Amino acid sequence: MANLQIKGIDDKLYYEIKKLAASEKRSVSQQVLFLVKRYLANKPRFDAAKTPSEVLIELHGSWQDEREADQIIDQIKKARKNTKRTVAGF
Repeated sequence: MANLQIKGIDDKLYYEIKKLAASEKRSVSQQVLFLVKRYLANKPRFDAAKTPSEVLIELHGSWQDEREADQIIDQIKKARKNTKRTVAGF
């Protein structure tokens, strides 16, 4: 069985792993191994997830509107409902 040594790990990250390991009754090594195995088991799901830039590219053009900005603003304002709460303030 191979061994793995991790150098230069951030103290805060190590503390979080140690705390998690203790809560799950594992050593730090066992916890890291568990997390790596779980990540690899779910990797296809992570790979299928879209990056923020891919989501943004898909949205491109979806908000196009033939109306002028003033017309859109007027429609938004007309759709708003005034109540005593908003008129008087919070």
